[in-house]
Order: sequence, then structure tokens, then C-alpha cells
Amino acid sequence: MSGRRSATAIAEDPARAKRRVTLIGGVINLFLGCGKIAAGWLGQSQALVVDGVHSLSDLASDALVYVAAAYGSQEADSDHPYGHARIETAATAGIGAVLLLVAAGFIYDAVQRLLITPESLWVPGWLALGVALASLVIKEGLYHYTRWVAYRAHSNLIHANAWHHRSDALSSVVVVGGIVGVLLGLPWLDAVAAIVVAVMLAHVGITFAWRSVCELVDTGLDPAQVAHIERLVSEIDGVRDVHGLRSRHMAEEALIDLHIQVDPRLSVSEGHRVSEAVRRRIIQDIGVVTEVLVHVDHEPPRWDEATAALPLRGVVERDLHAAWSGVEGADTVERVDLHYMEGRLEVELHLPWRPDCDAAGLHRRATRLAEVAEGLAYVSACRVHFIGR
Repeated sequence: MSGRRSATAIAEDPARAKRRVTLIGGVINLFLGCGKIAAGWLGQSQALVVDGVHSLSDLASDALVYVAAAYGSQEADSDHPYGHARIETAATAGIGAVLLLVAAGFIYDAVQRLLITPESLWVPGWLALGVALASLVIKEGLYHYTRWVAYRAHSNLIHANAWHHRSDALSSVVVVGGIVGVLLGLPWLDAVAAIVVAVMLAHVGITFAWRSVCELVDTGLDPAQVAHIERLVSEIDGVRDVHGLRSRHMAEEALIDLHIQVDPRLSVSEGHRVSEAVRRRIIQDIGVVTEVLVHVDHEPPRWDEATAALPLRGVVERDLHAAWSGVEGADTVERVDLHYMEGRLEVELHLPWRPDCDAAGLHRRATRLAEVAEGLAYVSACRVHFIGR
């Protein structure tokens, strides 16, 4: 039950869980680092001393993660309208770089001891072996705990820091291997193990750094996810077509903007209703998506340039009133609706109608108004609707 409650607490407040696990890791690194340096000095193990320094260096990483977790979870503001989640991304890239540096240090040290100064191979004692084993157990346990929090909080940053803990555990493996190798008469074994571990660390560091770089340069969702989202949207009532879908990552979240095509004669409010249905459906069904911008189109994109050349309402109304000068009934037009259709403009006029009106005269005036409107070069058709009173 306690494990279930912990998972629920992390899901409800992931930012707090990130800060807590980072503080725990920092305290453990502080005590382990000091303890390994002291034990290495007393047990005559240079490897353990270096491993202790490595543990202390993790404190800088923990501080970076703590700050990033605290600020990355802040709400959007005027300077960061999309939020602060990419602070975590930048920090994850930094941890990946640190892992690469640690790996390079291991490789350099192992190669130097194997090929250049074999006389400097370590000669540790049993005290160093005991402390190294204890460090291995503690850091491996901290790795699993931190990774568990990372999965529950959906945080690549905390996951990266978990691997940083494992790098310390693996460095303890190197120390243990070196000590056991000396005891078995194989003084070169720890150096070989160091190279193997360093390659593993380098792979992890490259993975984290590469993912972060891809996110920072706005790499989108993979094609399979994009195709799935397009199929999902195309099934929504009122959507005729989906195109122009773009996506990008923001830490563990994804942002999407896309175009949908609807019936060209829908009202603005109905078009907005359809777009809102699209937005809600994507966020509901695609877990990583937290924000969707939907652009509503009334026709295929191939007509965009031709439609853009047509005048806006102010110019259209000015031209209509100029053309209607002296035309009977022009002053009775209550509303003008404009429909931009395939590079041309359709106009709809709304005129008042009463049961006691002169029907023949009203029809004559409406016909004349429509004819004059259609005389404008950019108007393809004009329809008249009568509004009853």
C-alpha cells in the first residue's frame, strides 16, 4: 500500500518528487564521497580516492538537476509563453556531456595504467574492498530508486540523473574489479573493466545528449505518431481533411499545430466548435500532447494565393455601396455575408420582408442589387435572402 501511495503522490506532484529524490541523492553523494576518500587514503587505494572525488563531483550534477526541476516546472510567463520545461532539456544535455567526460576520464586513466605506467597499478587492501562494495550497493540502490521516480514523474532529466548515479556505481565496480584482480594475481583486470564501463557510460551520455539536442532543435514526433494523429482527427465529425501537422517536444510534453478543412459554408462558431473538438480529442487520446493549435480552412491550400488576392470586407462594402449608388433598395440591406470560394468571392445579401410588402417590387429590387454586385470583377455570385419581420 505504501508503494501505491508513493506512486500516487508522485503523479499528483511530480515537481516535488523530483526535488526530493535529488536532495536524497545529494546527501548520499556527500557522505559517500567523503567516506570513500578517507577509506581509500587509509586502505592505500588510489582508485577509491578517485571514486570518492567522482562521488563528490556528482553533487554539482545534483545541484543542476535540483535547480532545473524547480524552475522547469514553473508556469508560463511573458518571457517563456510555452513554459520552462526546456530548462530540464538543457540540463539533461548537460548531464549527458558530464557522462561523456567521465567516460573519457576512465578510458584515459585505464589506457595510461595499462600501456604507459604499469608500475602505478593500484595495490589496495581489504578495507578498500569493503568500502567499494558498500558504495556499489548503495549507489545501485539509489539508481533504481531515482529511475523509479523518473518513470512515475515522466522526467528525462531525473532519468538522466539516475544514470549518473549508476555511473558512480559502475566506477565502484571498477574499483572492486581492480582489488579482486590484485588479489587473484591479475593486476590488469581493473583497467580492462574500466574501459568496458567507460564505453557503456559514453553510450548513455551520447543517448541523453542526442535526445536533448533533437528536442532543442524542434525535432517532431515520429512519423507513425503523426500518421496516428491524422487518422484520429480525420474521424471527427465535421473534418473533411487534415494537413500541415507540425509537432515539437517540450521536455516530456509535445506541442502540435495542424490545419483542418471543414465545409466552406459553416458558420464561424461551428467551425470553432469543430476545431475545439479536434483539440480536446488529441489531448485526451495522445498522452504526451499538452497543447494543440488548430487552424480551420474552408478549402484546399491550393487556393490560398488566389484567395489572398481578394479584397477584405472594408473594401468590398465600399465597392458595393459605390456600385449601388442610386439603386433602389440599397439602403434596406441589413447584412452582407462574404464567402471566399476557390479564388472568387460570393456575396449574400439579407433584406427585410413583411407579409404586407409588395412582393413583386421586393423581388425586382433584390434582382437589381444582385446584378450590380455581380458586376464587380471579383464577385462570382450574389444571392439574396429575405428576413421576415
